[in-house]
Amino acid sequence: MTTSVSRPGTGLNGPGLPQIRDGASIDTGRVEALVSQLLVELGEDPGREGLTGTPERVAAWWSTFLSADSSLTTTCFTESQLGDQLVVVGGMSVWSLCEHHLLPMNLQVTAGYVPDGTVVGLSKFGRIAQLYAARLQVQERFTRQVAEHLADAIGHDDIAVAVRGTHLCMSMRGVRMEAARTTTMRSGGRLAADPVLAQQFLALVAQQVAP
Repeated sequence: MTTSVSRPGTGLNGPGLPQIRDGASIDTGRVEALVSQLLVELGEDPGREGLTGTPERVAAWWSTFLSADSSLTTTCFTESQLGDQLVVVGGMSVWSLCEHHLLPMNLQVTAGYVPDGTVVGLSKFGRIAQLYAARLQVQERFTRQVAEHLADAIGHDDIAVAVRGTHLCMSMRGVRMEAARTTTMRSGGRLAADPVLAQQFLALVAQQVAP
């Protein structure tokens, strides 16, 4: 297992969220032609039984994969009595693509924060994870982006995000270690500075993430 921990010293909010390419802007006809060409270069016949329609299906998948809703609005609710409570949402599993090899990676996400007068709508955690998974990615950047988005939504840095990834670029190529997992974590504010809160979060992560 590979583990990476990041603790920003000046807050999690970056200069701005990255732009997301809309899948609708992709020339699916061009992608279809390129996939057909790839099959030919690999010694295949795109017109043979079994491959008929494959380039079209692949092009449609790319368009769908890159079509996450970039207009996501994170809903927060006023709750003035929850200042000392740790909220952790786990069990979120998303698929992304390794930008180094264009192979899938499964990312299991656990996110936590300390409310300061507001709480985040629970469904938004999964939508934030889906938003940043729907692109060519690396796990380390994905972890940071989810953490920064959550910190932006709640208006402070008392947050932590842990991600456990299974990477096919490591499982089915290279060293081919199927059991290998990569863990990344980004924490800020009280969840970085308070050892009790940090340990509580890590204990809940261990319960949430499947073996």
